Amino acid sequence: MNRLIRRLDGDERVDLLRAARESDVNPYFRVMESATGPVVRVEGTDKIMLGSNNYLGLADHPAIRRGAQDALDRFGGAVTGSRLLNGTMDLHLELEAEIADWHGTDGAIVFTTGYQTNLGTISAVAGKGDMIVVDAAAHASIRDGAVLSGATVRKFRHNDVADLDSVLSEPIEGGGAVLVIVDGLYSMEGDLAPLAEITAVCTRHRAALMIDEAHSLGIFGDRRTGAAELFGVADDTDIRMASLSKSPSSTGGFIAGSDDLLDSLRIHARAFLFTTSGVPAAVGASLAAVRLIRSEEGAQRADRALANASTLRTGLVEAGLDVGAESPVPDGGTATSPIIALHVGDEMEAIALWRSLFDRGIFTSAALHPAVPRTGAMLRLCVMASHTDDHLRSAVDVISQTVAEGAK
Repeated sequence: MNRLIRRLDGDERVDLLRAARESDVNPYFRVMESATGPVVRVEGTDKIMLGSNNYLGLADHPAIRRGAQDALDRFGGAVTGSRLLNGTMDLHLELEAEIADWHGTDGAIVFTTGYQTNLGTISAVAGKGDMIVVDAAAHASIRDGAVLSGATVRKFRHNDVADLDSVLSEPIEGGGAVLVIVDGLYSMEGDLAPLAEITAVCTRHRAALMIDEAHSLGIFGDRRTGAAELFGVADDTDIRMASLSKSPSSTGGFIAGSDDLLDSLRIHARAFLFTTSGVPAAVGASLAAVRLIRSEEGAQRADRALANASTLRTGLVEAGLDVGAESPVPDGGTATSPIIALHVGDEMEAIALWRSLFDRGIFTSAALHPAVPRTGAMLRLCVMASHTDDHLRSAVDVISQTVAEGAK
């Protein structure tokens, strides 16, 4: 056996996966057997779904189904080519125009996946001699794109504006450009970035700012474009990114920005140029979802998602569970996001709790290292606008009782 294959044996993360699988407590790769909704059929049993990014409850919405079906009927299963060659459909142009109008930017560009959006954009706009500064809790796609760019990469402590200021105060060899990248809403803890303060620091140091709105799109801001709008800094954000696979309940990602930025990505973003275009059904679903999010129904669903998040969080807090703090917002108050982190700490305890809840009809997401620190294992709970009060009350009761039993 060669060295490459031999060294695959003994990986501690692989060993943990196998041990969890063999003992049937593995929280990953479970098999869904119905559409994603408040209740999902999972391996033969109905579960209240608290493990999906379907925040607005659109995954099974008739308008989104219709958008996907119309695109499938018109273009077939795939266009079998990159956007550069034969993969750009008029649906792409409609979607990009809709996104640009929604965000008030010169234009927008749609990638096949959210991961590729960050990978392609970051590696295209920054390079050797530049510096990229990322929040320590930034998504893996951000970190991977920063490494791929060849720029010097530095981190600052999560949501610590003073630490960001300190990092940006250090001199850059060669006088290259500086790009700061943060999430608008962080996918593990469910906390908002302090974007007003971050923007002010970037402006003072003449650093460009990119905000990943993957988890905040459709939820925050009067137009529901995300956290940058909520904090009033959208017009001061150089690169606005979001995913089409969370609230829009499809697949893909986009950048909204200036013509100079977008044309540069069309020429230099390898993750855009050298991958096959998204399947027509996904593009059609995305277009239908964006239009719905911009409607009055979209506003109502966003309000309902946040109300449901408050209901679930309040119930868990009253049961004495550690779900972290709410995020400060510009009006002086605090906000709960659709992502609620139930802190556990120990990885094996988190896996055991996940399995107990699974057996009792609650599907959650287990967040383990490297998604979180080694001692920061948690269960990630996500609400949907389509959850009912009964769903949420039942979830609170089951979770609190299960945690209490495990502590005895």
